[in-house]
Amino acid sequence: MILVIDVGNTNMTFGVFKGKELVTSFRMMTGTARTSDEYGVELMTMLGVNGIRKDELEGIMIASVVPQVMHALVNAIVKYIGRRPYIVGPGIKTGIKLTVDNPREVGPDLIVDAVAAYELYGGPVLVVDFGTATTYVPVNENAEFYAGVVSPGIRISAKALWEDTAKLPEIEIKKPKGILATETISSMQAGLIFGQIGQTKYIIQEMKKASDCPEMKVVATGGLGRLIAEEVDEIDVYDPTLTLKGLQILYEKNRKSKPHNKEFDNENDPE
Repeated sequence: MILVIDVGNTNMTFGVFKGKELVTSFRMMTGTARTSDEYGVELMTMLGVNGIRKDELEGIMIASVVPQVMHALVNAIVKYIGRRPYIVGPGIKTGIKLTVDNPREVGPDLIVDAVAAYELYGGPVLVVDFGTATTYVPVNENAEFYAGVVSPGIRISAKALWEDTAKLPEIEIKKPKGILATETISSMQAGLIFGQIGQTKYIIQEMKKASDCPEMKVVATGGLGRLIAEEVDEIDVYDPTLTLKGLQILYEKNRKSKPHNKEFDNENDPE
């Protein structure tokens, strides 16, 4: 079995694979500052609750968009599990060619999603990830990652509404009964959800047009992806575990090489 970890801006998502099967998954908040020992104890507890022993884990793969947590997290894995993880970044084999202007600017999460979508659904494919930010990444039939669009995620937009306005309350993010809202909460929900639906439709249509590829398959993932995917005909597949699957695929591509994480050789906590 292998452990894969997607370190996002809001949550860390952990998955355990046996072969290509996702055996279990669990989450941990990213924003909470922890030492390596705190990460280690919490990780071992969660693995234990899910019936996973550390000696069953033959390898670990991580993708992170939050550099400041990585020293403590990697040191926790080395200390408590006894294995040094692979980390998505320069030197990792992906099978995807980055043909954008500056490949080093591309986030590891986008690379993982691109790999997973291309390997699982073929190319050309457009990946829409509804995370803290909503990202749109096209990969052509030649496995070239050639462009990208980044927009505020639904939660970011919602937070801006209730934090930057004097009278708007914090609300549950869900689809209201209809677009013709008659009170404050449902009017905010209508703006957030229907606004995201409209934006998603338009960006997909324009990216297909600009790529001269009207038949491009569209795969959605991310926490609120299901809510939007159900309302957007342009989305062909909703795959909630796409990123975890991508990490498993990348582990298989790199399992015979030395784990790429020389920057985390310091075994001490970062404090």
